[in-house]
Amino acid sequence: MRTLKLACMFFCALLIAGTANAQYLQTSTRFAAQSAAQADTLVVLVPADATVALDGWSQATRDQVARAMHAAGFTGAAGQQELLLAPIELPADRLVLMGVGQTAELPRHRAETMGAALSVLINDSTANIIEVNTQLIADTGEAARIAAEIAHGIDLRNYRFDRYKSAPEPRPAQSYHWQVAAVSDAQQAYDLLSAMAQGVFTARELTNLPGGDGFPAAFAEYALQQLAPLGVDVTILNPEQVLELGMGSLYGVSQGSQHKAHLLVAHWKGSDDPVIALVGKGNTFDTGGYNIKTDSASILQMQSDKAGGAAVVGAVKALAGQRAAVNVVAVVPLSQNAISGEALLPGDVVTAGNGKTIEVASTDAEGRLILADGIWYARHHFNPRVIADIATLTGAKNTALGTAYSAIFTNEPEIRDSLTLAGELTQELVWPLPLDNYSGIIDSRIADMRNSGTPGAQAGAIFLQQFAEETPWVHIDMASEALTATASGINPAGATGHGVRLLAEWVKLFSDQ
Repeated sequence: MRTLKLACMFFCALLIAGTANAQYLQTSTRFAAQSAAQADTLVVLVPADATVALDGWSQATRDQVARAMHAAGFTGAAGQQELLLAPIELPADRLVLMGVGQTAELPRHRAETMGAALSVLINDSTANIIEVNTQLIADTGEAARIAAEIAHGIDLRNYRFDRYKSAPEPRPAQSYHWQVAAVSDAQQAYDLLSAMAQGVFTARELTNLPGGDGFPAAFAEYALQQLAPLGVDVTILNPEQVLELGMGSLYGVSQGSQHKAHLLVAHWKGSDDPVIALVGKGNTFDTGGYNIKTDSASILQMQSDKAGGAAVVGAVKALAGQRAAVNVVAVVPLSQNAISGEALLPGDVVTAGNGKTIEVASTDAEGRLILADGIWYARHHFNPRVIADIATLTGAKNTALGTAYSAIFTNEPEIRDSLTLAGELTQELVWPLPLDNYSGIIDSRIADMRNSGTPGAQAGAIFLQQFAEETPWVHIDMASEALTATASGINPAGATGHGVRLLAEWVKLFSDQ
């Protein structure tokens, strides 16, 4: 059922040719039991209050390091970092001490941010070959885990989106050599995290694409090229097929654009368990329609309105790359909310796939219109055990929670608790908001429901709940988590890929229940 519109042919071919097996990183990572030859930088992972001395170090080297640690107040606390240039009687040009604290208590997300900080230090230097030594961590299993997690953090920070630069700055291209005793354990842990990183990078790439290039058909084709080689079953419904299935709510949002609605379905069947459905908002650009966005700073960022769709594509890519024993499907309703003589008007009525009629009280509340049909499609075609939808949906969510948490809406304690745990593991934090006691919030005088109401975050969630019906369901409002203006932690400036790691870890946790 995959169909590619002629209007997409040229750009999609160009996009796919350069990125079918996109190499998002130019750094290399290797784990070995031996020291790296000719490393110009030595990084030593230092547990709390450890004596810093590696095998083969001279007394002069030990004395210099001890003096530097004392002068800097370096204790090996997690996240501490100290740089020594031209260390005495060492072949490396620079020595970096990185504190890892009490190693058994070092959480994954903390190790990842430490890796990101290390990458910043390295990228600001002339280092090319970096050896990271874990000898001071007594527990070889912990050393392997921490090494893999720090390496993952380096990878996440080193992604660059530079396809539109005529003369892009060189990407980080260092070689990282990790000296660990349990080589296979470290490699196995890193491989799983590397697959997760590839999912994040795919989501970042899709989110970063400008609206004029990352339109529905192009988004779908890019996802196909990323997922199909991993054994993911990908289906793309074209606009005619969307209409044939009765998904007028999805179709209506794009009817004013030359880029009509598509639906992307990506199924990773890693087990025979009942399917878990992830539905992501794929509005590839949002003008607001006739309820046009009047804030120039806001509309400039509206290519990120497809970040929810990018997140579910990235999560499935991560799980497929890990060969995870889960049965998961991503459904991405794809639209472009533009203005023309054919666009939806405020007050128009559309009919969703489940036959419900919707008064379009605001053309700028388009995300829930396309998600409604995405949720219906997932429920109707896959009979899932659970549905999770994710979207950059409402400004009201930011008023309630700011940017530190995504809002979640569900009446299912198992879903709420497992999502909270996944959020804590990845630091893509979530916070539950109520669904009950909002009677009449989306009532319409002329249709079965309307697509807006007050309070806004609850109105969006309650609207979507109608399409999940009896299926256990959660709505994730990740407004403002999709982009960052400046590099911070594991994220370079631009798209964050937020939601990929949260959803991938949640799917595994929920599958085990």
